[in-house]
Amino acid sequence: MPQTPTSSLKNSLEPAQVIEFLSNNPDFLQQNPDLYRVMTPPERGLGDGVSDLQSAIINRLRGDAERLKLRQRELMITSRANLSTQARVHECVLALLAATSFEQVIQVVTNDFAILLDLDIVTFCVEMEAGDNVVTMPTAGLRGVREGAVGAIMGEGRTVTLYSDIDGDPEIFGAGATLVRSTALVRIEVSAVSPPALVAFGTRKTGKFHAKQGTELLDFLGRVLEYVTRTWLELPE
Repeated sequence: MPQTPTSSLKNSLEPAQVIEFLSNNPDFLQQNPDLYRVMTPPERGLGDGVSDLQSAIINRLRGDAERLKLRQRELMITSRANLSTQARVHECVLALLAATSFEQVIQVVTNDFAILLDLDIVTFCVEMEAGDNVVTMPTAGLRGVREGAVGAIMGEGRTVTLYSDIDGDPEIFGAGATLVRSTALVRIEVSAVSPPALVAFGTRKTGKFHAKQGTELLDFLGRVLEYVTRTWLELPE
């Protein structure tokens, strides 16, 4: 059987060679501290009935070091993901600010947001008074929902609500509801004289949104949308 480079190197070294190398390079382990995690220290004979805790302590330190290394790797991954999300939200804000009409603002929300945030569907829902058509809206892209729906869906005092694993609501997502398995809902309060509204972000990826996620960026995006909408419609705060 052919030898791998590792096994060939292992078989070509004799203990005496290793001893000679370390003797000629006394600072080798100091320059390569990671080796301590894989080396086994010798047991010390301390007499009958006396236990040597050195090995146990070293093994525990090795375990702690591995857990710390794993935690550090997880933090790096999370930090990169957060930076990516922040950059995507900033792109959404720039797209809103670049809109040249209210109709284009709605187009940015319902079309561009889905692309920029890597989602399957985004809707802008506005409450309609009882008796009004809850499907047809005066501006293309807006979706009407029943009166009181926003408060019932969002809950008291909540501006952002996340669902990790849920069936899409047809009232919110329309025909696209069958795609949705994870959602983020952001309450939109444009003006004291405008009806309650919300922006719904939907994805087919279960767990894309979850309760442990920070909501600051989504809340920020909602507040920018409120400002831009209020400005275009010339509404008071």
